[in-house]
Amino acid sequence: MNRSLLVIIGVVALDAVGIGLIFPILPSLLDELTGHGEVSTIYGVIIAAYAAMQFLFAPILGLLSDRIGRRPVLIASLAGATIDYLIMAFTPALWVLVAGRIIAGITGASMSVAGAYIADISAEQERAQRFSWMSAAFGVGFIVGPILGGLLSTYFLRAPFLAAAGLNALNLVLALTVLKESRTPSRETFELGTLNPFAPLKWAFSFAALAPLLALFLIFAINGDIPGTIAVLYGQAKFHFDGVTVGLWLATFGICHTLAQAFVTGPLSRRLGDRGTMIVGIGADVLAFLGFAFATQGWMAFALSPLSALGGVGLPALQSLMSAQAGEDRQGELQGVLASAQSLTSIAGPLIGTTVFALTAPAFPGAVWLVAAALYLPAIPVLGWLSRRRRAAPAAA
Repeated sequence: MNRSLLVIIGVVALDAVGIGLIFPILPSLLDELTGHGEVSTIYGVIIAAYAAMQFLFAPILGLLSDRIGRRPVLIASLAGATIDYLIMAFTPALWVLVAGRIIAGITGASMSVAGAYIADISAEQERAQRFSWMSAAFGVGFIVGPILGGLLSTYFLRAPFLAAAGLNALNLVLALTVLKESRTPSRETFELGTLNPFAPLKWAFSFAALAPLLALFLIFAINGDIPGTIAVLYGQAKFHFDGVTVGLWLATFGICHTLAQAFVTGPLSRRLGDRGTMIVGIGADVLAFLGFAFATQGWMAFALSPLSALGGVGLPALQSLMSAQAGEDRQGELQGVLASAQSLTSIAGPLIGTTVFALTAPAFPGAVWLVAAALYLPAIPVLGWLSRRRRAAPAAA
């Protein structure tokens, strides 16, 4: 593994830790700033605003990184995030905190630049493995971040913001001192329409070889958000899990997911190809969803975690396949589109999951898992299209 790859994966991991640090303390901080205990509305607004900024700015930052280079965009994002977290650590005003989370959503869109950087420095056959390492690094960060944030908040409620600022500062130092530019910037001239966040989405869906894969990406992303949203509700309603047990279950899944991303995706992709790896991922996800739907004992939820984690191997393989379709000069734009789409599904997925669960839980708490499994049905024609393209390629050659 070369040094640049290690640095960018480290940047992703530290970024995830920084994001996860503030999750445990944000409701308490809102309570402190507003002076009353009911903060669910403003909490929802902050979460939605963060996701909306990711949706709007991920394509812009990705496209900018194609034009002026990955390194300057990444450095500017990390510097902005460091200053933002410092401001949030000391502000006594609620509106400043809300504005800070909006800025954090903009600067956090730099994940799309990290994905493009990995695509730049990786051969086509290496991309699935390296995208999975990126996902594993983010997963590790998201496990460590909330735990660390909860511990730090026992000493000082705003300490997690200071820690997040410190981690972003460390990322900034790494980017300034170690990270090299991964490609020659295109230096294309900017027009007003260039900064339209919907333009890259329009480009992706108008690209005949990319549109079906992007539709499949949306399915993967939604089915990644639904379990994370309803797992706590489902565990409590179905098995009467307490908070500790739910935490252990989520940690078990997190560990299994990280191991699958780090050690399974690459070998599978080399042996079965990207399409075969996607089929394995979808199959594992569907079986895990069906298992959760009809589980009768709490231990079954733990036992299904490795199978559910195996379902995560499909997404890096899909990213690799899409990266090969986009061309070397549009990797930043593509990764921005994917990050933007994922931000959009982080709004849609939870809404689907919680709505279905609320409607069906009294009669059948597992129904939401059946809905998640059914969402994979549109993937069948896309996989068939990929198979036909693969068979047609040698004939065309």
